[in-house]
Formats: sequence, structure tokens, C-alpha cells
Amino acid sequence: MSDEEVRQVTDALEAVERITDTEARVRAKSRIMADQVRRNKEWSAERSTLIRELWDEGNGLSYREIAARLDIKLSTVQDVFRGYKGSGVHRPRGIQPPVE
Repeated sequence: MSDEEVRQVTDALEAVERITDTEARVRAKSRIMADQVRRNKEWSAERSTLIRELWDEGNGLSYREIAARLDIKLSTVQDVFRGYKGSGVHRPRGIQPPVE
């Protein structure tokens, strides 16, 4: 996605924020949030697949290199290999991340 496309998405979300009628604004936000739940699952699965492909390819990319290449946090890459999904609230406590 180009910077221009990102700007267009941001502009559209900001337009929702500017809806003056509170009820209409909340309805619009609710529809967007409901659709985003589905979208987040799809996007997360696609990201996880790519992370595994980048690590498995003959490239031998490290977790840090994958994080930098995809512009995501190192912990996100680590979480894919640990099988964690969702927020940190749902992760087992007391498990220390492996040192890379």
C-alpha cells in the first residue's frame, strides 16, 4: 500500500470522526468496528503466514530482520512462533521469551 493509499484510509476514518450527528457517527463507527473484527483475523493470518515464509525460506532471516522488513515489533514475530494470538492479557504468564 502506498503512502497515498494509507492517507486515503486515514482521511476516510477522520471523516467518520467529523460526523456531527452523534447517533449517525456511532452507527458508522459500529459498522466499521464490526467489519474490522473479521478483517483483523484475515490480516493476522496473512501476516503470520508471511512471517513463517520469510523465516523458512532459504533467506534464513532472523526474527529481528523479519520485524524490520515488515515494520512490526520483534515481539509480534516472536508471538507467531510461540503460537500466541490476541493481546498479552491472554498469554500464559511466567514464560520467558527465547533470547535471539
